[in-house]
Order: sequence, then structure tokens, then C-alpha cells
Amino acid sequence: MSSLLIVNIKTIYGIQSEPLPLKKGAAMSVVDTLDNAYLLTEGDRISGFGPMSEVPDRADKILDATGRLVLPSWCDSHTHIVYARGREGEYVSRLRGLSYEEIARQGGGILNSAAVLRSTPEDQLYRSAADRLQEVISMGTGAIEIKSGYGLDTESEIKMLRVIRRLRDESPATVRATFLGAHAVPAQYRDDRTKYISLLTDEMIPMVAGEGLAEYCDVFCDRGFFTVEETDTILRAAARYGLKPKIHANELANSGGVQVGIANNAISVDHLEMIGEEEIMALKNSDTIPTVLPSCSFFLNIHYAPARKMIDEGLGLAIATDFNPGSSPSGNIPLLMALACNNMRLLPSEAFNAVTINGAHAMELGQTHGSITAGKIANLIITKPLPSLDYMVYSFGSSHIDKVVLRGKLVN
Repeated sequence: MSSLLIVNIKTIYGIQSEPLPLKKGAAMSVVDTLDNAYLLTEGDRISGFGPMSEVPDRADKILDATGRLVLPSWCDSHTHIVYARGREGEYVSRLRGLSYEEIARQGGGILNSAAVLRSTPEDQLYRSAADRLQEVISMGTGAIEIKSGYGLDTESEIKMLRVIRRLRDESPATVRATFLGAHAVPAQYRDDRTKYISLLTDEMIPMVAGEGLAEYCDVFCDRGFFTVEETDTILRAAARYGLKPKIHANELANSGGVQVGIANNAISVDHLEMIGEEEIMALKNSDTIPTVLPSCSFFLNIHYAPARKMIDEGLGLAIATDFNPGSSPSGNIPLLMALACNNMRLLPSEAFNAVTINGAHAMELGQTHGSITAGKIANLIITKPLPSLDYMVYSFGSSHIDKVVLRGKLVN
């Protein structure tokens, strides 16, 4: 079993002596640290860490981290990185005045991506998605959830999920898969929505579960997409086949998506740009994790989720990139943290916890990822020389990551 010893670390951030539950409320601003430290990995696990005065005397490989910070790798709990082509033309249309919803009604948006993906060979989809995955790994992501949803027919949704399975099998990153056949209603079903719902519940979900292609089932519950009643039907069908619910909720309107997600014991409800006191109280009385996507708000120029209020009300928050071709074409988590701090008024420490330990919990990986804890998977970021985590977020235009370690091995 190979070992890696990182020595002379300026500061380790995100220490937990043992795996802990989701960080909530005031605890989100607390990040435990250790200065002038070492960290040892053995195999794919963190073996130990401590002050340099107690550094072990041998390892297979030694890295000198003088002046550098060591962090747990990012845990990105909401992405759509399997797609066939970008949508920069729609970006220009929005700059000319069309809204995201207007573009969707004209056959753009999700339906545009679905039309292109259906004719794209699986190997080509895999290669482009693998390039995106490698890109986000180079920026520090070590665990990632990836959704289908740009197929919108059985063959294409299964094709996407098989690509995600290949990514999981061949990448050093930890990959979680989500079936999102309920991303939009295809044009041919607009006048018979129940027929598409039946296709989802009676054909797609059983096939996805039968091949073991996903851990989760997601639904876009929002104005112009799926109703609360349709969402409930789909999530209940998925649960019968062992697919746990995650949900797009309240991006475009206060849709009831939060409540239907909670009623179905959703692992997380994501977006939340349009929520009020009722939704916050419902979340406080549930185990469902609110997940906000500030780069989507930035790119679409829409309202930001009330993340500051949610934390002040005692909620535990995750932040994810929503990396996708239409509303968030970026998987850059350091930039995401800056967006959360500037536009949602989070502290850097709160943003850090939201993209590490809380992001891990939003993928049910809190016992193995998201913190510097002996026995956890050795997914680590080694920064360039930096004074602090605060500086990393403050200096948002610079690349601060020097090396990434996944499963105990250097990957860049």
C-alpha cells in the first residue's frame, strides 16, 4: 500500500476528528484548522495528520507544502456535465432580451440539448464529458453528482446514464448518478403529458433501476415544467424501485417544489431562488438539504436564493455549480464561492463548508468525503502559497490550486 506524506503545510482547513452530521446555522462559519502541519495518506485513505513536531519519519512519496494550504477536495452535488454541445447562441439571444423561459418555449433550452444529444454517439458523449470532468478535477473537485436529462426518451436517457457509469468507473473522482428524465416535457407530448409521465414511471425508471444506473431520481418541479402532482407521481414511482429523490425546485416560481420534495424525503432540494418563510420553516423541520446554485443566478441574471437568511434561520446549506450548457456553463468552485460570498453575503468559511462537508452530505457521502478526517477518502487540494482561505475567495480571478490528490494519488 503506497503512502504520501505532505509536510510543512502552512494550514490544514476542514479538520474533523470524526465524521459529523451536516453543518447547520452558526456551525457553518466554523472551520477547524491546524498550522505547521503534516498529513499522511496510505492507500486511498487519510491515515493521519498533526503538527510537524510529530511528523512520521518515512513514506513512499514526500511533498513539501511550505506556504501552502491543504483542503478537502470540493464536493459538487448538482451538475449536468454530459451534453453534446454548448448553447452559446441562446446566451446571445438572452443578451438581446429573450428570457430563459421564452427561449424554452421556442424549442431552445433543454429541448435543444435533447435534440442534439439524441444523434450524438455514446463514445463522443463520453469523451466530451470526460474532458469536462478532468477540467473540474483540476480545479479541485473530487466528488461530483452528474444528472441525465438531455435525452428525454428511453434510449437517450439510458445512453447518458451509461456514459455517467463509464465516468464513475474510469475517473479517480467519486461520481454519483441521477436520473433526470423529468427535466422537461418533450414537444411530442405537450398535448398528452400523462403519456410522458407514464413513459417515465412505467418504462424508464424500471430500466434505470434494473441496470443499476443511478442512485437518485430528480424532477424539475417548476413553472412551465412539472407540476407538484406530476412530481409526486414520478418520485413515488422512483422510490418503489429504490431511486432516492433529489429535486429541482423553485428556480422560476414559488412552485411548491420544496414541499413535495420534503414530503417524498428528498435528499436535497436544489435551486431555491424563489422561496419564502413557509419553505424555510418546512426545511427546518425536515432532513432535506437545501442546495443553492449561485452561478446559475449569475449567468441567467436572476434572483439569488436567500442563502444568508437560510443560514441565519439555522439551516445547513450546500452550494453546487449546476454545470450545464444552458444556465451555468462552469464547474469552477473557487469562483462559485466568490459568487456566494459577494451576492449571497456568505462568509468564506460558510461557503467552504457548503462545498465540502455539506456538499458531501447532499450526495450521502458525508461519512467518507468532505473533511480532513482519519479514515476518509484521501481527496485533497494543495494550494499555491496563500495566506489564508479568506484570501483564496477574495482573490477570485486567480488560479490558486497547485495540486489535487484523489484517492491518495496525485492527479495533476
